[in-house]
Amino acid sequence: MARGQLRIYLGAAPGVGKTYTMLEEAHRRHGRGTDVVVGFVETHGRTHTQNLIGELEVVPRQTLTYRGAAFTEMDVDAVLARRPQVALVDELAHTNVPGSRNAKRWQDIQELLDAGITVLSTVNIQHLESLNDVVEQITGITQRETVPDAFVRQADQVELVDMTPEALRRRMAHGNVYPPAKIDAALGNYFRVGNLTALRELALLWLADKVDEQLDRYREEHRIGGTWEARERVVVALTGGSEGETLIRRAARIAARTKGADLLAVHVARSDGLAGADPALLAKQRVLVESLGGTYHQVTGDNVPSGLIDFAQGVNATQLVLGASRRSRLSQILSAGVGVTTTNLSGPIDVHLVTHEQVGRGRLRLTAGASPLPRRRRLAGFGLAVIGLPLLTLLLRLLRDELGLASDMLLVLAAVVAVALVGGMWPAVVAAVIGFLLLNFFFTEPYHTLIIHDREDVLAVVVFLLVAVAVAAVVDLAARRTREAAAASADASTLATVAGSVLRGARPLAALLERLRETFGLKSVTLLERAPGAVGGPERQEDPAAWQIAATVGDPPCRAPGEGDTTVAVDDELALVLCGRALPAADRRIVEASAAQAALALRQERLAAEAAKARPLEAADKMRTALLAAVSHDLRTPLASAMAAVASLRSHDVDFSDEDKEELLATAAESHERLYRLIENLLDMSRLQAGALGVTATAVGLEDAVPAALDEIGDTGRTVTVSIPDDLPTVTADPGLLQRVLVNIIRNALRFSPPDQPPIITASDHDRQVELRVIDHGPGIPDDHRERVFQPFQRLGDRDNGTGVGLGLALSRGLAEAMGGTLAPETTPGGGLTMVLALPAADAPVAASEAQAGALAERAIVERIHRRPRTAKGTE
Repeated sequence: MARGQLRIYLGAAPGVGKTYTMLEEAHRRHGRGTDVVVGFVETHGRTHTQNLIGELEVVPRQTLTYRGAAFTEMDVDAVLARRPQVALVDELAHTNVPGSRNAKRWQDIQELLDAGITVLSTVNIQHLESLNDVVEQITGITQRETVPDAFVRQADQVELVDMTPEALRRRMAHGNVYPPAKIDAALGNYFRVGNLTALRELALLWLADKVDEQLDRYREEHRIGGTWEARERVVVALTGGSEGETLIRRAARIAARTKGADLLAVHVARSDGLAGADPALLAKQRVLVESLGGTYHQVTGDNVPSGLIDFAQGVNATQLVLGASRRSRLSQILSAGVGVTTTNLSGPIDVHLVTHEQVGRGRLRLTAGASPLPRRRRLAGFGLAVIGLPLLTLLLRLLRDELGLASDMLLVLAAVVAVALVGGMWPAVVAAVIGFLLLNFFFTEPYHTLIIHDREDVLAVVVFLLVAVAVAAVVDLAARRTREAAAASADASTLATVAGSVLRGARPLAALLERLRETFGLKSVTLLERAPGAVGGPERQEDPAAWQIAATVGDPPCRAPGEGDTTVAVDDELALVLCGRALPAADRRIVEASAAQAALALRQERLAAEAAKARPLEAADKMRTALLAAVSHDLRTPLASAMAAVASLRSHDVDFSDEDKEELLATAAESHERLYRLIENLLDMSRLQAGALGVTATAVGLEDAVPAALDEIGDTGRTVTVSIPDDLPTVTADPGLLQRVLVNIIRNALRFSPPDQPPIITASDHDRQVELRVIDHGPGIPDDHRERVFQPFQRLGDRDNGTGVGLGLALSRGLAEAMGGTLAPETTPGGGLTMVLALPAADAPVAASEAQAGALAERAIVERIHRRPRTAKGTE
C-alpha cells in the first residue's frame, strides 16, 4: 500500500488563515472529484471558517471525559474505517486528551499516512520543537505543545500562509480572530508588531531551509553537479597559516553584503595523515569562524584544488575566497599553483584571491613537525661516507680481476643508499660524490688519475653520480615520510587522549591541563590571563602583578610567563605556561593546539557560570510573569463578586428580602475569604522562596489535625472517608502549617474525585515516620507530568484560569519540606491519585481519650457536610 502524502500549512501566528486556506484547498480537490473528509477542524468560533466547511463530509468526533469534563478529539478509528482519499486534520501540534489513541495529534496523522490517506494539516512556527526556546525569548511565553521538526520536514509539501503584522492586527481588531473580550490583551501582549515580525522572519527562514533541503535532494537525485545560485554561500579556504584570520574576515565581509548568506571555512588535509598545517592556528581560526556566525569543515584529499572545488560544489557555494600564493615568481612559472588551478576548475563559482602579508615568502613549512634526524645520526652518516667508501674501494681493488666496472658501481651505489638511511640527504650526496671520484680514480683507465679515456666509462660514471644522488634523495624522502607518519600518529594519539579526558570530565579546562601535565611529565600547567588594566610588553613577562591565574594544575603554579620553562601565547590576553622541563619543538605543536582549546574551554566555563547566575533571575522573571497572568483572573473574579454584592446591598432601586440580603452578604464574605486565602498562599510562597518562613515544631496528632482541616474546608456537599488508627504516633510538625497542607491536598482530592467515589484519608507509621495518604479515584496524573504539578502556577490539564493560580500543591510541598517531611504523588490502584504526606514521628504517641476511642471504634470517620448553593441576585 502506497503511503499517503502530507501537506502542511505553516503560519507565523494564530489568525493568519491556515485553516481557511486548508479548507479552500479541500474544496478545490472536492470539486475535482476527490473523496475529501474533515477529520478534525478547529474553527475557534470564527463564522467565516465555520461556513467554509460547507458541504464537506465531517467525520464525527470522539468524546472523552477527563477530570470530570468532556472533551472532543478526532476519531482516528472512524477516519481509518471511512478510508477517504484526503483527510483534513487541523492543529498538528495538538496534545490529545489522556485516554486517546495517541498522545499527540501528529501521531494520529502518522497512522493515517501509513494507511495510504493523504492528510492536509496546519501548524504555527512557535510549535516546532527546535524553535521552542527562541519563541520563548521573543514572546516570553513557553509553548507546551510542540511537534518534532523531523516530522514536519518529512512532509511532501509545506506551504507558508503569510500575512503582514499590520494586516493580522487589523484582522484581530475587527474580531475575526479572538472574541472581543480578548482582543485588547492579545494586541498588547503576544500580537505586538515586534513579536509578529520576529515570528514571521522565523517562519520564512525555516521554510527557506526546508526549500534548500529539497533543492539539494533534487540536485542529488538528478546528478546535477553545477552550482545553482539560490542562496549566497561563501567558502573560505584555510591552509593553517597565519594569513587565515585575514581571509576569514574578508570572507565574512563578503557574506555580510547579502542578507542570509552562509559562511563556511574549509581546510583540505593531506590524505596520508601527515602534518601539513599548524593545528594551533587552525583551532584559533575555527573559533574565529564560529564567532562570526560561520561553520568550520575539514576534508581530506591529495589534490588541494580538486578538494576545494568538490567541497564548494557539494555545498552549492557561490563564492570561494583563497589567499594569494606564498610561492616565489620562479615557482609560479614552473607550476600554476593552488590559486590558478582552483580558478580554472571553479566554473560558475566566483573566486577571490586575497593578498596578505605572507605573499611571496615561500611555502608554508612546519619544521617542528618534520622530525629531522638528530645530529649524531648525521655525523654517523658523514663518517660512514668518509670512512666506509674508502674501505669498500680497498676491498673492490682486491677483487678487480673478478668484478667489472658495472658491479663496482652497483656496490658503491648500495653504500650510498646505506649512508642515506643512516645520515639522511646531505651525507648521501657527499657519499655519492666520493664514490664518483673513487670509481674514476681507481676503476677507470688510465688508473690513478681523474682522466677517463673511454667515452662509455665517462657516461657510466656520470650516470652513476646522478642516479646515486637521485636514489639518496628518494631514500631520504621516504625515511622522512616514515618519521613524519610516526610523529603524526603519536600526535594524533596524544590529542585523542587529551580530547577524551576533556569530554569525559565535568570540568573540561581542568581536565585538559591535567592531561597535558601527565602527558609531558610536567610539574604544573597554568593558564594565565593578563590582569585588568595591565599594560602588555616584553618587560611585563616576569611581573606576577601583570598576570592572574585563570586555571592551574600541579604545584607550584607559575604566576608569570617568564617563570615557566615553556610558554605558549594564546592571544594578547592569555598564555599557557608549563613548568618542569623545556619541551622540544616537535611537542610544541600539540601544546599550541591544546592552548587554543584551553582558551575556548575557559570562555565556555565563564559563559556557563554567567548563565548559571542568570538562571535564578530568569526563573524569577518567569515566576513573576506566571504570577501576573494567573493572579489577574483570580483577583478579579472574587473582587467583582464582592463589589457586585455590596453594590446590590447599597442600591435603593431594588427592595431585597432578608433572605436575599443574607445571600448577598454570604457571597461577599465568601469572595473575601477566597481573596484572603490567595494572598496568604502568595505570602507563604514568597517566604518559602526567601527562606524566611517561621516553623514552630511540636507534637501534633493527626486525629486532631485532619478534622480541623475538614472544618476549615467547610460545607462541600461531598463525602470524605477518614480512617486513622487510634494508636498512631504523633508527628513533629507546625500545627498551623500542617493544617494548611492538609486543606490544600484534601481540596485537590475533592475537586477531582467522582461523585460516587469519595476521597479517602488513611494513615500509618513505620521506621519512625508517619505517612498520611489522601486517596482519590479521579483521572490521575501521567508519570512524566507528576513533578510539574508541584511547580508554582501550574494547573495540569486545566484549560482555563478558573480553578486557582496553581499554588496549592507547590506550597504544600514547600511547607512539608520546611517541617522536615515530604509530599509525593502515587498512583491509586484502580485509577486516580494518592498524595502521600510523610512526617517524622514524635518521641511518644499521644494516648487517645475514651471519647476518641469510642469515636474511632470502627476505625473510620465519615464526614458528610451539605452545602446550600448560593447565588447573588441582581449581580449580572
